[in-house]
Amino acid sequence: MKKDIDIPAVKDVYVAAVLEENQGEADVWDIYLINDKNEPLEGVMITSRGYMETEAGTEMLSSTLRHKVGDVPAKSAVKVEIILPQVFEIYNEYWATFFCANKLLERKFVFGPFTIDKNFLEDLPGLTEKGILVK
Repeated sequence: MKKDIDIPAVKDVYVAAVLEENQGEADVWDIYLINDKNEPLEGVMITSRGYMETEAGTEMLSSTLRHKVGDVPAKSAVKVEIILPQVFEIYNEYWATFFCANKLLERKFVFGPFTIDKNFLEDLPGLTEKGILVK
């Protein structure tokens, strides 16, 4: 039965951590959903959570946050949430669920520990700012 279900791969949709202009002593990072497709994403919902495995082998989880993003036009990006530097040392996971071309799609994006760092900044599709892209 599972072999009969078509689950298309999600392409040209990304999550990025974007470094905003320094607004005081601490850097400000925002999470963006980037739609690099030639068609809009509709009814976008994103859940985010942090997690890590302790030395004792147990998993610690943060609360799960849910974001109703709505529609995202083609070749654009929308801000999802601010991310605090205190959670850069754990895994930060984002699940994006949306409709595209009348199909329900879903994709998980994960920032690994210490990957959100000024040293890893790169150009991002659809944004003028630099950031860290999860493909």
